[in-house]
Formats: sequence, C-alpha cells, structure tokens
Amino acid sequence: MRNVRIICEYDGTAYHGWQVQPNGISIQEILEKKIGLITQEKIKLTASGRTDAGVHALNQVANFKTESRIACENLLKGINSLIPGDIVVKDLRDVHEDFHARYSAKSKIYLYKIFNSPVRTALRRNYSWNVRAPLDVDAMREAAILLKGKHDFSSFCASGCDSEDHIRTVTDTSIEVKDDMISFIIEADGFLRYMVRNIVGLLVDVGKSIVRTDRFGEIMDAADRRAAGITAPPQGLFLMEVKY
Repeated sequence: MRNVRIICEYDGTAYHGWQVQPNGISIQEILEKKIGLITQEKIKLTASGRTDAGVHALNQVANFKTESRIACENLLKGINSLIPGDIVVKDLRDVHEDFHARYSAKSKIYLYKIFNSPVRTALRRNYSWNVRAPLDVDAMREAAILLKGKHDFSSFCASGCDSEDHIRTVTDTSIEVKDDMISFIIEADGFLRYMVRNIVGLLVDVGKSIVRTDRFGEIMDAADRRAAGITAPPQGLFLMEVKY
C-alpha cells in the first residue's frame, strides 16, 4: 500500500469549500473522483485542514492510500488532465506510511488580501475584500503584534465551532502594503473555523479607528466571540503554506 502526498492549488470561488458537502460540489470530491478513475479504487483524501466556501489555496496538502503502481509522474499528469482548470495538483510523491496531512503538520500560514480603495475592483473581486474607507495600516500592525504567542482565540472562533480546545500559538504575523493591496499574513500551529477572517474583521475596525489598539487586546483576552467584530468575507483568504 502506497501513501501518496499531493500539493494542490485552487480557486475556491465556484466551490463549497474543500470538504465533501451534501449540498454542493467541493474540491475534495472532484479530486477523489478523478484520482479514483485513474487508479480504479475508492479514494479517500485527507487534507491538512478544511477551507470554507470561496476560500482559495496556494499550497493545500493532502494524502491518500492506494494499491496502484502508476508512477508518480504519470499519476500527476493524469489527474491534471481530468480536473477543471481552477484546480491543479502542483506536486505528487510517495511518502512514508506514517505521514498524515493533518496530524503531521507543524504549522500553517494563511494570507488575507484587502483591496483598500474607494473604487471597487473588477479583476480582483474574487481574490480580495474591497474596503473602501482609508485604513491606518500602522495601527493594524500594532494590533496584529498582540496576536503572537499562546492564547485562547475563542473571540475569533465561529459560533458553533466544533473544536473543544481554542488554545492556539501564533508564531508570526505581518502586514504588507503594495499600492492599494494590503496583505495580512499569519502563521500558527493551528486555526479555528473563521479564525483568520474574524481577526481580519477586527483589524479592519482598528484600521478605521472604530476599535483602539489596546481594545483589540482586550477583545482577544475576553475569549468571547460576541466581543469581536464582523467576519471578513471568504474571497480574500488563501491557505498559503503548510509546514511539516
């Protein structure tokens, strides 16, 4: 039995997220079906984590078990010839039998893009959140620093979050600006559902001077979702990298 790891990139605009859903098509469903066609097996993909509807991935990692002896190079070409153009498998290789895309991961890096302009964007509307009000990026950076370290991130967890443990360790954050695009990057040992989008929603309130920087820290420490602000829309979010 082989254990095969894939790294894939996808535009999540047309999909109901990574995970198989009863009411809509998902990236996992498409990949499992196409890999199964090639290997003539029922394939079960395990990903590093779920991405929600409309969220994108630059380097999503997943693995599956197979009895097929098809060479990795040929398997990669075969999969990419069958899947739609908004999904691509960038790398495919055999890995140790103990490798698990989710449980072997040490940390993940997410990217969130904000298009900060009073005029909306046509070409980047599916890949950023258009915030029309001017944002104080220095204040946002000051608030983002408070995220570093080990904290209870309940204030940034979706209501009804199925994770019992809301303690996560953020190892790095940065906010970069290029023209009208603001890029927020965060690395942590794990993420709660909507955690990055909820953080971004509050950072934007800081940038608008609706929430003071010190109040940002108080909201985080409250460990109460009701204390925080809006959830940023999904289209600005990208799973950037998974580290092992």
